Amino acid sequence: MKDVFIVGSKGIPANYGGFETFVDNLVTRQVNPKIKYHVSCMTFDKSVKQYDYNGAECQEIYVPNIGGAKAILYDLRSLDWALDTIKERNLTDGIVYILACRIGPFLHKYIKKFHNHGFKVWVNPDGHEWKRAKWSAPVRKYWKVSEKLMVKNADFLICDSKSIEEYIHEDYRKYNPQTTFIAYGADITPSTLKQDDKKVVDWFNKHDVKLNEYFLIVGRFVPENNYETMIKEFMKSKVNKDLVIITNVEKMLFTIV
Repeated sequence: MKDVFIVGSKGIPANYGGFETFVDNLVTRQVNPKIKYHVSCMTFDKSVKQYDYNGAECQEIYVPNIGGAKAILYDLRSLDWALDTIKERNLTDGIVYILACRIGPFLHKYIKKFHNHGFKVWVNPDGHEWKRAKWSAPVRKYWKVSEKLMVKNADFLICDSKSIEEYIHEDYRKYNPQTTFIAYGADITPSTLKQDDKKVVDWFNKHDVKLNEYFLIVGRFVPENNYETMIKEFMKSKVNKDLVIITNVEKMLFTIV
């Protein structure tokens, strides 16, 4: 049996987010019975619990809601949990899979401990987090340094984008990173809803949208998704259709005049 500890997603079952959806599908669609998944799950409730989800062992990890820094603390506490579990159960063959590059400055102190128990550390480097406009300059600098140290210390990196894999090899060639590319999957099951279903008709009527008379954008409301540009350019166009945007507006990023 190979034990795989997954650190860095907010938890499963997935509610929202790419990593969460990935982990949910990974354990739900498991084929190889010789793999046991252990998944850390973030909680703000001090009364943490452990539970089973489609065969995966899920452990809640408490972190105080301290803003952006809670993600770093969460990853570190998750690694502590993984290491404690490995020691307590005398596990000797497995992988610790870390999602994203938040804890680079701290990873080196864990690597040897995991290696001593026969565990490798794999990392998904995610995207160019250090370029995102949502972060201040000091935070972006931290992200870049953290990414470098994650790449340097990881045994293996799984990139879900070919361009990210190329970037890892170009920018960090001196570390000779071992990588592979595995694309995100997608649920391509056709919707069972029909255009005349009451649920569809009610939604269209509520939002004053006409069938086939709109363009649709779905995505997170973050600067790098360029909503301001898309909206302004659409307003300049002569297209006689509506623009429908489905997103999560937590904070306005711009003003359309």
